[in-house]
Amino acid sequence: MNLFDVYPLYNITPVKAIDCTITDKDGIEYLDLYSGHGVISIGHTQPDYIAKLKNQLDNIGFYSNAIQNPLQVELAEKLGKLSGYEDYTLFLCSSGAEANENALKLASFHNGKSRVIAFDNSFHGRTSAAVAVTDNKKIVAPINAQQVVTFLPLNNIDLVEAELQKGDVCCVIIEGIQGVGGLDEGTTTFFQALEKKCEQYDVVLILDEVQSGYGRTGKFFAHQYHNIKADIICLAKGMGNGFPIGGIMISPKFTASYGLLGTTFGGSHLACAAGIAVLDVIESQKLMDNVNEVYAYFLEAIKQVPEIIKIKGKGLMLGVEFDFDVSALRKKMIIEKHIFTGNANNKNLLRILPPLTINKEAIDTFIIALKESLEEIKA
Repeated sequence: MNLFDVYPLYNITPVKAIDCTITDKDGIEYLDLYSGHGVISIGHTQPDYIAKLKNQLDNIGFYSNAIQNPLQVELAEKLGKLSGYEDYTLFLCSSGAEANENALKLASFHNGKSRVIAFDNSFHGRTSAAVAVTDNKKIVAPINAQQVVTFLPLNNIDLVEAELQKGDVCCVIIEGIQGVGGLDEGTTTFFQALEKKCEQYDVVLILDEVQSGYGRTGKFFAHQYHNIKADIICLAKGMGNGFPIGGIMISPKFTASYGLLGTTFGGSHLACAAGIAVLDVIESQKLMDNVNEVYAYFLEAIKQVPEIIKIKGKGLMLGVEFDFDVSALRKKMIIEKHIFTGNANNKNLLRILPPLTINKEAIDTFIIALKESLEEIKA
């Protein structure tokens, strides 16, 4: 049997990773400024994280959600405290798409409506409802297109309100900062107006913080820069540092009932151990402080590269934008300079999503390599 060929692959085979460095089968070391789509939050093979998982695996790795699992309670308590959402409740699942899927479902249960407002260039996952609210027709199959979704531009509250006034909108789903779409984001004025309008029209506000959460922007969630609260907050990627775990944080306005939501693998003992370890390391190593410090350094250091027309995003969720397609540049950085970065729907943008443990020396390495690559491309 062969693999179903849906991924264009670089000819690189990683066999070892420590913190922000990946080593391939030939012994070549790569600087990881992408974290596998922003998944690695506390660094590859972080010692406390590895010890926590190994210890848990020696005891029990999995059983169903029909039994008591104190690790779920511990994870919820620590997450609530560190994020500032102690009065919310937590439903655990296994991925970002599953988190968004459950958020959309819960919103629809809550107010009995079904139409969704999403935004241009959004990405929320590849499962049924999650992909329907993703602005990419290429990945929306006919079975997904049955969902009723209205896509609007960011930062136009009048257009949003015009749709809310029709009375059939279940929820608005928005990323704290757009990831795949290219690091665009709502303004503070827009987010604050969106919160008020959703409350006014009994519409659920869902914040997709799958990529922009867990300290990546320098606050625990990107929407906290705008002094708002969401009804449901979706989590995944950095939550498990590579172990599959996701979840939704749910406002007290929602009422739980048996069978309302469910999952087989979500909230397993091993997943919770990973999630607890991540939160402990973020807190003990003050990683959000590091994010802010490295971000400030990055903004100054990147001024050495005059070809850049704009820096987008916040913290360590960044987009470096040029006035040309960066595909060749990104490939050169990976193959010749041994630095991983990401791409986006915006073909002129390099995405920078390193582990939250990244240091200033690594930023210097990136900038030197970027300047060299740009000169070589010009030549």
